[in-house]
Amino acid sequence: MLVADSKRLQFELMSAKDAELLFQLDQDPQVMRFINGGKCTTREEIAKVYVPRMESYSNPAKGWGIWKVCLKANGEFLGWVLVRPMDFFTDTPQYNNLELGWRFHRKAWGQGYGTEAAQAIANAVIGLGEAKWLTAIALEDNHASIGIMKKLGMSYLKTGIHRDPLGDVEVVYYQCSVL
Repeated sequence: MLVADSKRLQFELMSAKDAELLFQLDQDPQVMRFINGGKCTTREEIAKVYVPRMESYSNPAKGWGIWKVCLKANGEFLGWVLVRPMDFFTDTPQYNNLELGWRFHRKAWGQGYGTEAAQAIANAVIGLGEAKWLTAIALEDNHASIGIMKKLGMSYLKTGIHRDPLGDVEVVYYQCSVL
């Protein structure tokens, strides 16, 4: 699956060759604030944890993976948008309920890039006809991410524990039907 360029952005599925981009993005404590309290990711964690995780759910035909988001004008890397089945790392992944997530460099904040990228990628995934829902999660205080969720047409679903091998965390769930 390919994602067509949006007005300002271009997209490409990330792979192990993009490990340095993942590392650089995670070096800003403000970027990481709502991920893990502001702890920067090490190169070893990228190589031994995050790249293997990404590879475990990447499926180019279905649009699952981490989509690199770059400016069309100059190719500058701004961040990424994640697509994978909800509860992927549990015994009961929801293959018709796709999780959207995002992480952007601080210089890209407040310019609508997150919404533009997530909408373009969501539209491409929806176009495949397999997803029934799109869901996103965030810490309750992450108002910027919740704002993107609302702009994508998602509504508050619940507050609950998100189960993940890297640690369970209480989050808010937002969701929209794509039928």
